[in-house]
Amino acid sequence: MRNELTYTQVGDYLFPNVALPEQPDRDLGKYGRMRLRYLKEHRPGLFNRLALKGTLFTHLLEIEDTANSRLESMMPQLAKAAGVTEQLKASNQMAWVGLMNSCKAQAEEIILSELVYS
Repeated sequence: MRNELTYTQVGDYLFPNVALPEQPDRDLGKYGRMRLRYLKEHRPGLFNRLALKGTLFTHLLEIEDTANSRLESMMPQLAKAAGVTEQLKASNQMAWVGLMNSCKAQAEEIILSELVYS
Protein backbone atom coordinates (compact mmCIF):
# COMPACT_ATOMS: atom_id res chain seq x y z
CA MET A 1 0.00 0.00 0.00
CA ARG A 2 1.45 3.33 -1.03
CA ASN A 3 0.95 6.46 1.08
CA GLU A 4 -0.17 9.35 -1.07
CA LEU A 5 1.17 12.73 -0.03
CA THR A 6 -1.49 15.39 0.36
CA TYR A 7 -1.05 19.14 0.25
CA THR A 8 -2.65 22.19 1.81
CA GLN A 9 -2.86 25.36 -0.21
CA VAL A 10 -1.98 28.58 1.58
CA GLY A 11 -2.27 31.50 -0.76
CA ASP A 12 -0.33 30.61 -3.90
CA TYR A 13 1.74 27.89 -2.21
CA LEU A 14 1.15 24.19 -1.62
CA PHE A 15 2.56 22.79 1.62
CA PRO A 16 2.87 19.02 2.12
CA ASN A 17 0.86 17.55 4.99
CA VAL A 18 3.58 15.73 6.88
CA ALA A 19 3.53 14.49 10.47
CA LEU A 20 5.77 12.37 12.63
CA PRO A 21 4.44 9.01 13.79
CA GLU A 22 2.79 8.91 17.20
CA GLN A 23 5.43 8.76 19.94
CA PRO A 24 5.09 6.82 23.22
CA ASP A 25 4.23 8.96 26.22
CA ARG A 26 7.30 8.18 28.34
CA ASP A 27 10.33 10.07 29.52
CA LEU A 28 13.83 8.95 28.64
CA GLY A 29 15.91 7.60 31.48
CA LYS A 30 19.63 7.76 32.08
CA TYR A 31 20.69 5.32 29.37
CA GLY A 32 18.34 6.73 26.74
CA ARG A 33 19.68 10.25 27.31
CA MET A 34 23.26 8.99 27.18
CA ARG A 35 22.55 7.20 23.88
CA LEU A 36 20.95 10.36 22.47
CA ARG A 37 24.02 12.44 23.34
CA TYR A 38 26.33 9.78 21.89
CA LEU A 39 24.39 9.67 18.62
CA LYS A 40 24.37 13.46 18.29
CA GLU A 41 28.08 13.84 18.98
CA HIS A 42 29.63 10.72 17.44
CA ARG A 43 27.13 9.20 14.98
CA PRO A 44 25.33 12.17 13.36
CA GLY A 45 24.44 10.16 10.25
CA LEU A 46 22.63 7.50 12.28
CA PHE A 47 21.04 10.19 14.45
CA ASN A 48 19.69 12.02 11.38
CA ARG A 49 18.47 8.81 9.74
CA LEU A 50 16.56 7.75 12.86
CA ALA A 51 15.16 11.25 13.38
CA LEU A 52 14.00 11.59 9.78
CA LYS A 53 12.32 8.18 9.80
CA GLY A 54 10.60 9.08 13.09
CA THR A 55 12.10 6.13 14.96
CA LEU A 56 14.65 7.96 17.13
CA PHE A 57 12.53 8.07 20.28
CA THR A 58 11.52 4.43 19.89
CA HIS A 59 15.19 3.48 19.47
CA LEU A 60 16.15 5.41 22.61
CA LEU A 61 13.37 3.78 24.63
CA GLU A 62 14.50 0.36 23.42
CA ILE A 63 18.06 1.08 24.54
CA GLU A 64 16.73 2.31 27.90
CA ASP A 65 14.59 -0.78 28.50
CA THR A 66 17.31 -3.19 27.38
CA ALA A 67 19.93 -1.50 29.55
CA ASN A 68 17.71 -1.58 32.64
CA SER A 69 16.80 -5.23 32.16
CA ARG A 70 20.46 -6.16 31.62
CA LEU A 71 21.40 -4.26 34.80
CA GLU A 72 18.72 -6.12 36.78
CA SER A 73 19.86 -9.49 35.48
CA MET A 74 23.60 -8.86 35.91
CA MET A 75 23.54 -7.44 39.44
CA PRO A 76 22.68 -10.69 41.28
CA GLN A 77 25.33 -12.60 39.31
CA LEU A 78 28.02 -9.99 40.01
CA ALA A 79 27.00 -9.72 43.67
CA LYS A 80 27.23 -13.48 44.09
CA ALA A 81 30.66 -13.55 42.43
CA ALA A 82 31.86 -10.74 44.73
CA GLY A 83 30.68 -12.57 47.84
CA VAL A 84 27.88 -10.18 48.74
CA THR A 85 25.46 -11.88 51.12
CA GLU A 86 22.62 -10.91 53.44
CA GLN A 87 24.85 -11.96 56.34
CA LEU A 88 27.47 -9.41 55.21
CA LYS A 89 24.73 -6.78 54.93
CA ALA A 90 23.65 -7.48 58.51
CA SER A 91 27.15 -7.60 59.98
CA ASN A 92 29.06 -4.94 57.99
CA GLN A 93 26.81 -2.55 56.10
CA MET A 94 29.62 -0.33 54.81
CA ALA A 95 31.47 -3.26 53.24
CA TRP A 96 28.17 -4.44 51.70
CA VAL A 97 27.48 -0.99 50.23
CA GLY A 98 31.01 -0.79 48.85
CA LEU A 99 30.76 -4.19 47.18
CA MET A 100 27.31 -3.42 45.75
CA ASN A 101 28.56 -0.10 44.34
CA SER A 102 31.49 -1.91 42.78
CA CYS A 103 29.16 -4.47 41.21
CA LYS A 104 26.89 -1.76 39.84
CA ALA A 105 29.87 0.10 38.37
CA GLN A 106 31.02 -3.10 36.64
CA ALA A 107 27.55 -3.78 35.25
CA GLU A 108 27.15 -0.22 34.02
CA GLU A 109 30.54 -0.31 32.29
CA ILE A 110 29.47 -3.42 30.40
CA ILE A 111 26.10 -1.88 29.49
CA LEU A 112 27.66 1.37 28.31
CA SER A 113 30.20 -0.35 26.10
CA GLU A 114 27.75 -2.88 24.61
CA LEU A 115 24.55 -0.84 24.24
CA VAL A 116 25.00 2.88 24.65
CA TYR A 117 28.36 3.56 22.98
CA SER A 118 28.19 1.12 20.07
